[in-house]
Amino acid sequence: MFSGNESVLPIKNEDSLDPAMHPPTPTSVAVVEDDAKIRKGWVNLLKRWPGFSVVGEFRSGEEALESLLQSPPDFVLMDINLPGMSGIECTRELKRQQPDVSIIMLTMFDDWDRIFDALRAGASGYLLKRVRPAALKAAFEEARTGGAPMTPSIARLVFRYFQNLTIGAPARKVEARETLDCLSPKEGEVVKFLSEGCQYNEIAGRLGISVDTVRTHIRRIYQKLHVHSRTSAVVKYLASKNG
Repeated sequence: MFSGNESVLPIKNEDSLDPAMHPPTPTSVAVVEDDAKIRKGWVNLLKRWPGFSVVGEFRSGEEALESLLQSPPDFVLMDINLPGMSGIECTRELKRQQPDVSIIMLTMFDDWDRIFDALRAGASGYLLKRVRPAALKAAFEEARTGGAPMTPSIARLVFRYFQNLTIGAPARKVEARETLDCLSPKEGEVVKFLSEGCQYNEIAGRLGISVDTVRTHIRRIYQKLHVHSRTSAVVKYLASKNG
């Protein structure tokens, strides 16, 4: 029995309202690098950053896949030149089975063939190994919000590729246009904003939808266009527009 002066509302523990009692989940990162010295360098750097957690370090693509397919992290720092399975092959397989994992490629080289192969395989970004720690940290945040972080010299190569899309074969452009016809009007708007360099929160604001809904549209775009990365989707979109 309750008297008229009693409250039927549960009494909350004041500690549960304190943000310090519920810190945000750290960003999980795995490192795939065959050079032990370089691998330890990345791991030690990440461990010093608040809000980051190293959940695995691997010396080969095969070793990484065995673990990461079962327990995927938020991010993977992936060396492109691995013994046995290459970093590009590892990226392709990991993205095929765990499409939500963001993979940032690390390499000593900035030649176009490797860049394009890595991005087509599903890499979210492509950085030279000499990248400064602050730039690497910024790359994580950019990728988290839908960007495609790249070392400036690599970004210039990608930009030049986009500029030259109009030189492509007409048949390939027709194929690209037909491929884009499978997208819904809303998905077409999303991929257009991606091509303009917009990040997920900007797209959400322009379309009046949530960031989670943007992510859902992007997953469907990837499936329909048979791609694994933002860059590959944008390449198909721009090829259709330049037809």
